This record gives sequence, structure tokens and C-alpha cells, in this order.
Amino acid sequence: MDRLHIGIAGAGLAGRTLAWRLLRAGCRVSLFDARRRDDLSTASMTAAAMLAPLAELAVSDDVVFAQGQRSMQLWPKWIAELKDAGAGEVYFRQQGTLVVAHAADQSSLEHFTRLLQHKLPQACRTQMKSLDGAALAQHEPALAGRFGGGLFLEGEGQLANDQWMAALAVEIDRLGGHWHEGRAVEGVEEKRLLCGGETHGFDVTVDTRGVGSKAQWPASNPLRGVRGEVLTVECAGVQLQRPVRLMHPRYQLYVAPRPNQQFVVGATELESEDSGPVTLRSTLELGSALHSLHPAFGEARVLRLAAALRPALDDHRPTLALRDGVWHLNGLYRHGYLCAPALVDELVRQLLPAADKEST
Repeated sequence: MDRLHIGIAGAGLAGRTLAWRLLRAGCRVSLFDARRRDDLSTASMTAAAMLAPLAELAVSDDVVFAQGQRSMQLWPKWIAELKDAGAGEVYFRQQGTLVVAHAADQSSLEHFTRLLQHKLPQACRTQMKSLDGAALAQHEPALAGRFGGGLFLEGEGQLANDQWMAALAVEIDRLGGHWHEGRAVEGVEEKRLLCGGETHGFDVTVDTRGVGSKAQWPASNPLRGVRGEVLTVECAGVQLQRPVRLMHPRYQLYVAPRPNQQFVVGATELESEDSGPVTLRSTLELGSALHSLHPAFGEARVLRLAAALRPALDDHRPTLALRDGVWHLNGLYRHGYLCAPALVDELVRQLLPAADKEST
């Protein structure tokens, strides 16, 4: 097979993962991004990276659920491939999600449970398990006595997104990918990328710039930025085995454990394209909700407060589309790490129909 030369605009989660899969398949890849590869302010780096197809079904649809289920098959395989290649360890756990609520908010948990029972395919409903206080304590000893029960979603997981992105960068370099860092792309056309006043020619072009490609989306299906904010803390006084979601009438707090007693905390989702620092209101809400989950979090050290814009379409579905000769992978919204592998895998299959599918 002739070595296709593929130009990718955007080196975030989707663009970087796609570049790696294409390089593994024998393609030549040039990767363009307005930021440096170690920039922490991107949407890819401002995420809890929870892999929760069941929990997310409460706020999504069967398309997102199917993409998430496919991605759950790919994640452990792809992480193992990076490790075997010597690109580095990526923290990955698949020990389910625990959903809890304080007594005053039990109605929110009951509504969430009924919603999932209604929307989940029949074959997946056995992955939902209601827990009493004793069973909850067995799943998460740190929360023993703090909640009267909860909901356990079997098979869900999480990964360390910073480790994933760093490992991808190492492997892309090793495989000969050509990075254009700190180079904003002005336009993506069929077989051409416009960058820095220069035109770069390719066999195939792919646009994965997220909100950066807003101008190239049709008015009939506009792309917008949705602000997300996360808090990262370090707390030696709490041990969690899995992500925990705390129900609340206004939001769902999620707490995702990471190595070295670190926790990524989030909940906010604002219809705003303001990419400025985290607001005081969000900081107070995240912090107070975290403290209510376990009082030991009151002594947690704040390591990072971050905000970024997540690219979203009106239907909130992550999308892969071919328009005017350009492939677009965008609209990942809050489902980036949940759905990106499925979309990347599908695009590789579209671009390389004769390639060995075992690698994908």
C-alpha cells in the first residue's frame, strides 16, 4: 500500500490519537496545532477522563452510548499497546462508578436511577445495582456510614488524561510523525492545510480543532464552545477505588481518583464561550460539595483550578463527517474520552479500508 500522507489540524485528544493510529498503520502524518504539545489549558487536559457510558446515558442518547461501549473495548487494548511500545504508563481503572446522594437529595438519585432504567438497553440493566448502606461500605470503605445507599454502575472506569496525552506524544515522535507546534491553522480544504500563510499539500486532510474550527461548520449545525471547569486536589486522608458521582438538584459532582492521592473534581457546565480563569462561584460550589462527600477533603491541597471550552453541536453528539473533501471529527462535548476511540477507529477504517484491522 502506498504511504498516504495525512494532514491533521488539531493535536488535542482526537487529533493526537488519530495521528498515532494512522502512524501505526503505516501512514505519513503531519500534525498541526496552535499550542505546544505540553499546554495544560486545552479541553483535552481539562477533563476528568471518566469512561462512563451508563452514567452519561442520563444526559445523552443511544448514539453516544454505542460510541462509549465501543470505546470501552478499545481503551485497555490501546493503553497496553502504548505501554508495550515503551511510551509510558497510563493510569487506567475499570472498577465501576458509584452514585450517591445525601438524604435531602435522594429524589435526585431516584430520578437518575429511573432514567437509566428507562434508557438502558435490556441487556445492560444488570450492570446497574442498587446498594444499601452495608454494600456501599464494602465498595467504598471511605464512605462507610456517610450515605444510606447508592447506585453501582458496573464496568465503568477512568484514566489519567495527562499520562495518555504525554504517552501519545512520545509514540508519535518515535513513529516519525511530523509536529507543527505553535502553528495555528487558518483553513482546512480538500488535500490542503493553510498555516502561517503557507499551503501544505496532503493526500487526505482531517480537522479535529474543536472550537477552533467553529467557522468551518455549517450554520444548519453550528459548533459552539461550552465552558467546563475542574478542580484537582491532593488528599492523603481519603482513599477511593473508583469515580464517585454525588447527586444534587442543580448539578452532579464527580470525583475521579488518580495516582498519588490526587482527585479530579468537576460538575460545572456553562453555556459560555468565556475561556478565562475559574470563577469564585464555581470554586466554592466544587469545594463545598467535595467537602460534603468526605470531611477529610477539607484538608486537601488544591493543585489546579482550570477551565476550558468543550466543542459541542446542538444534538451534543460527537460527530465524524466528510464535507467538501475534508474529514471533520468534532463535537466531543463532555464525552471526549468516552467516545474519541470509537470515532478515531471508524475514521481509520474509512481511510484505510485495505489495512489490517487487527491494529485498530
